[in-house]
Order: sequence, then structure tokens, then C-alpha cells
Amino acid sequence: MTQSDDSIRVLLAEDERMLAEILADTLGDRGFDVTVAYDGREALAALQRERYDVLVTDIMMPQMDGYTLVGRLRAEGYDLPVLFLTARSATEDVVRGFETGGNDFLRKPFAIEELIVRVKALAGRRREQHAVETLFALGRYEFDAERRTLRLDGREIVLSGREAEVLAYLCRRRGETVAAQALLREVWGDDSFFNLRSLNVFVSRLRRRLQEDPSVEIVSLRGVGYKLRC
Repeated sequence: MTQSDDSIRVLLAEDERMLAEILADTLGDRGFDVTVAYDGREALAALQRERYDVLVTDIMMPQMDGYTLVGRLRAEGYDLPVLFLTARSATEDVVRGFETGGNDFLRKPFAIEELIVRVKALAGRRREQHAVETLFALGRYEFDAERRTLRLDGREIVLSGREAEVLAYLCRRRGETVAAQALLREVWGDDSFFNLRSLNVFVSRLRRRLQEDPSVEIVSLRGVGYKLRC
């Protein structure tokens, strides 16, 4: 599946204002939707307000450097792809970037065409990860996320839209610990306390839906999130 440039939302974190303006203007002319942040804290605040497809961030920035920014994002459950821009060339810097949660590196100076190719690749990869299966086998249950149906022994239950979205998210990450904040941002669009309470209600409803097969379980991990076991 391809993704058109004008649907790719990019957050550019770069404290060199002239470079940031040049990159934003060039990407904007190519159809990308670009927001600029001039330090790590500003970038973090922008990501907490809005959804983006790719984060392009410098490493050396005031207030909060790129490593710290990406480490915070991963700890809070953000899964958007990250492209580091850096003037550093030491292997240990690259290794640290990947260990922090970066997906790609581009060393300065770079050609704008290379930046565009890298951003498209990261955005496309994320789209492919999210455009995945809609039919799931959960123990004795059959779940159709598109039709919002849960079948067991010939009986069919129609889930609410929100129930289906939550269960589909957990199904695609079964066996993994899913951060509540990440699930909220994906399904609700933000991770406010009010929405967290709603999420807990929907998880309780899903547990009741799935209670006829004890092998299927949504486990709560206090202060972290949930894990689907089956």
C-alpha cells in the first residue's frame, strides 16, 4: 500500500532556525504537512497534542536533546518512526540512537532528496504495520474487527465500535505489553485521564464478552497497560 506525500504529517525538531525553515519549506512544497519545533520540550508538547506520522529530530538541541526526547516518547508508548539528524559520525552515537528508539539516521550535511526518501520509507512502513489483519482467532472465539463481530460456537455478538477498536489493537499486539497511553492515542486520539477511565470500562466489557473461554485473558499491568493472552 502506498502513501501519498500530502498525507504524511512530519514533526521536525531542529534548533538551527535557518535549516529548519529551509527543510520545512522544501518538504511543504513537496506536499508534506510539516510542523516545526525548535527544541526537545517543544517537540514533546507538540506530539502530546497532535498525531504525526514521522518525527525528524536533531540530536543536539536546547531544553531537551534528541536522545532524551525519543527516550521519553518510547517510555510513554509512542510508536511513531523517528529519523535522527546528526552532525556526529561516531559509531557509539549511532548505536545510542538506535538503543534509545530511533529507526534511522541521516548525517549532516545531506541532500534533501535523501531526506524525502527516508521520510517516505518510514511513513510507509508504519502504514503497512497498521493496515494489517482484521480476522483473529482468540481461543474458541473468532473476531472480525471489520464487521465488529465475535463468534463462539455458532453464536455471534456484535461489538460496539469502540469495543472492536480496543480489541483489534490488543489482538495485533497479543502477548505484548501495551501501554495504556499508546492505546488511548490510537483509539481515542488523546490520552487524557477521562479517556483512561473510559478505556478501563471498555476493557471490563470485553472481559465479560470473552469470559466463556478461560484461555483468553486481558491482563491489567498496574500503572502500565494491558496484555492479551490466548
